[in-house]
Amino acid sequence: MIGTFLDWFCNLEPGIKIYWAIAIVSSIVFLIQTIVSLIGIGDFETDLDVGGGDGMDSSGFSDLLSMRNAINFLLGLGWSGVCFYNRISNGFILGLVSIIFGLAFVAIFIYVFKKMMKLESNGAFDINTAIGKTCDVYLRIPANRAGTGKVQISFNGSVQELDALTDGEMIPSGSKVTVVEILNNKILRVEKV
Repeated sequence: MIGTFLDWFCNLEPGIKIYWAIAIVSSIVFLIQTIVSLIGIGDFETDLDVGGGDGMDSSGFSDLLSMRNAINFLLGLGWSGVCFYNRISNGFILGLVSIIFGLAFVAIFIYVFKKMMKLESNGAFDINTAIGKTCDVYLRIPANRAGTGKVQISFNGSVQELDALTDGEMIPSGSKVTVVEILNNKILRVEKV
């Protein structure tokens, strides 16, 4: 199979061979990046400045210079070169069209990525805003900090399930409690209402 592929590749015209090489290599790297990101190893935020959320306002062209966007550019450039090679006979115009497609791939990725990050941030919450809120006990909370239970608490319209403990008596499921303290930035200390 590899021999057949190499024979096919070696018999290509020199011009299209460059576009095929770029398309194949960038597709493989893109596939690896996507798999790594989906299983949670990759960090999209290191590749784009999404903290500000308003595009390239503070970082200028640094958004465009990330590894991920370089691969997206090469992906668009390579595949458009392959697709248009037999339709555009002028090499300069073909190169220009391929560059435009590469830039379009980068722009599309940035747009889609920022929309995804916006959706993700809409579900985010600041646990410190829980102090003073009333919530429902989902799993009973053992007495005297002997263990944690679970409570369901609403943040900006989304319900979160968080660990909770109490200094007092055991609090059964279905009880109403008030959050009095946040421990280790993740556990709620609650008191029965």
